[in-house]
Amino acid sequence: MSKVYRGITFAGYSKPKRTPNHPTKSHVVLVKDDGKDKMIRFGQQGAKTAGKPKKGESQAMKKKRARFKARHGKNIAKGKTSAAYWANKEKW
Repeated sequence: MSKVYRGITFAGYSKPKRTPNHPTKSHVVLVKDDGKDKMIRFGQQGAKTAGKPKKGESQAMKKKRARFKARHGKNIAKGKTSAAYWANKEKW
C-alpha cells in the first residue's frame, strides 16, 4: 500500500523515511489530518545525537536528549501533525 504524494513515494501513513538528498531536513512522513494528506519534514540533517538511547551512553548525551524533550514538550504533545512529535519519536 504505497502512497505517492508530491512525487515522493511513502510506504504508508505514519511511516517516516530518510531524505538524504534534502538540504536541511533528514526525514519526511505522510500523515492523515482531518481526511487530508499532510507531508511533514523533520529532523536536522547530520545531527550527531540522532538515534535511540544506547547502552553505555555518556551523561552528556543523556542530558542533551532530556533538554530536547523539555524544550519541545509542548510541540511534541500536539501529536502526529507536528514535526517535533516525529523528531522525538524517530531521532531522540
